[in-house]
Amino acid sequence: MTPELAAACADAFHVLCTDGRTLRAGRAVLYVFAGLGWRKTSAILSIPPLIWLVEIGYWVVANNRPLFNRLLFR
Repeated sequence: MTPELAAACADAFHVLCTDGRTLRAGRAVLYVFAGLGWRKTSAILSIPPLIWLVEIGYWVVANNRPLFNRLLFR
């Protein structure tokens, strides 16, 4: 792992694909969902403008982790 990638991973979730692509944030989450069997849902959410909503939702949750942690995991 390069120092640049390590710094970027501190800010967002990353997936390194076997074909060399690096996915981050909402797109990385959708990639994982597809791998877990949610292929149709992931494909639908990958279409603009839905992917934009996924990215916005990812950043809202990521930037407010302590709040969501208290709300969801009491």
